[in-house]
Amino acid sequence: MACTTILVGKDASYDGSTIIARNEDSANGEFNPKRFVVVKPDDQPRHYRSVLNHLDIELPDNPLQYTSLPNADLKDGLWGEAGVNEANVAMSATETLTTNERVIGADPFVELQPAKGKEDDPDYVPEVAGGISEEDFLTIVLPYIKTAREGVQRLGSLLEQYGTNEMNGVAFSDVNEIWWLETVGGHHWIAKRVPDEAYVTMPNQLGIDEFDLEDALDEQENYMCSADLNEFIEANHLDLAVEATTPFNPRDAFGSHSDSDHIYNTPRAWYMQRTLNPYDEVWDGPDADHTPESDDIPWARQPERKITIEDVKYVLSSHYQGTPYDPYGQLGDERTRHMYRCIGVNRQSQLAVIQIRPYRPQSDRAVQWISYGSNPFNALVPFYPNVDATPAYLEATTTRVTSENLYWENRIIAALCNFAFAETSNAIERYQELTGGMGHRMVTATDEQIARLGGDKEASAESMAQAELNAGNPDGDVEVMEPDQIIATTRNAEVREILRVANQSMADQIKKETDALLDSVLYTASMKMANGFNRSDN
Repeated sequence: MACTTILVGKDASYDGSTIIARNEDSANGEFNPKRFVVVKPDDQPRHYRSVLNHLDIELPDNPLQYTSLPNADLKDGLWGEAGVNEANVAMSATETLTTNERVIGADPFVELQPAKGKEDDPDYVPEVAGGISEEDFLTIVLPYIKTAREGVQRLGSLLEQYGTNEMNGVAFSDVNEIWWLETVGGHHWIAKRVPDEAYVTMPNQLGIDEFDLEDALDEQENYMCSADLNEFIEANHLDLAVEATTPFNPRDAFGSHSDSDHIYNTPRAWYMQRTLNPYDEVWDGPDADHTPESDDIPWARQPERKITIEDVKYVLSSHYQGTPYDPYGQLGDERTRHMYRCIGVNRQSQLAVIQIRPYRPQSDRAVQWISYGSNPFNALVPFYPNVDATPAYLEATTTRVTSENLYWENRIIAALCNFAFAETSNAIERYQELTGGMGHRMVTATDEQIARLGGDKEASAESMAQAELNAGNPDGDVEVMEPDQIIATTRNAEVREILRVANQSMADQIKKETDALLDSVLYTASMKMANGFNRSDN
């Protein structure tokens, strides 16, 4: 799936949270309506069969509750994409990646092979299932992991057992760590811990550019990989380093450097890093250190200032504002304005930004920020994942176009605004600022309500911040627990009901403001219709 990812380490974020975020973009010419749901342990399948690859997998009998963003139309499977489980572990899957012919030749993809002939025929060849893919990843991994590191280990094991039919990147996070896994060919994989002080930008190409094979095959402090990766590299002559250098560069060995990358992928990494590190280097002109078509834009970089939720939303909504490449801009010309693939595109399905906050108790420390539809025209809204049900405005998405759910209402707004961009941009910006402020207020108020449950009638954001300072552990975690303790804490029924009510209140407010925005932009766009005339009967 064509997507864009940003990962923010806890020391690079504005509040010490780990943040993982990804746009899910549908294929060109398609829309995939999305739902925001909670999957209860009793609703999790014990036997899983993929729709596209016909793969049968027996799943463990002890799943955790988790959130998911599945398709409303299940003809191609679930595609759960992003969520948080009861252990406060988050997962985002997947970022489709590019590779090269040498890798595919060495470890071919595991693709569905249809049956040939009829079962009674002597030359009948039965069907052979394909490997696991983006359709499956969240459903078969997230309910069974209790740390981000366990997520890498489980998915890596499944890749080695079943293989995959595509190259993918997957993010896992908990309160302490973010891990990024990239598949390599049909059965191999690598994973790297995101440095705490850095952020990572990922368009649709293999991204990791430094990898410590010794650590990955031994201590696994910051790296993990397939057990036979070293032999795989050597046997297939995949290391392209001119001299014997360390660390190993997976992007050179396993990735691509094609002409299409320079139109579709590298410009997105360039713009995200240009936005978050505007003064570290020269980004424009003949003396630029990196251009939109550079192959050596770093995978991870320390930002010039701490990164906020709004920064994440901005870069994942961007269309090269302030450059000649902006399709809505006045710089450049018709050629430059359509040279590169935007990050905020028309076929966005959803954006999930998952924040795990160390200064909050386990019961409400996870927040899943969500937007539906094309990002330049929507708003990012917070919801607590530790609930028993999600608001119908986000959950009950239909395949039929209607203004009664958030997905289609945002889709309609984007279509109207696209053809009246200048005239509607102020209304969009006011909507985004208003709803963003409402979201932050809801989180603050709900956090304080949860804090008072413990008997502290004067609990506040300030008192929780002080608790963080007094926590006496290197991560500043105010409630350090083992995974099983976390799960027991998040299953508090009273807390879940408070969070559910907060989510519903947020959804009600967003519907009110989104309805008002639709009214406004419909009027503005209608006034620009080509069949308008400056006289009337009145």
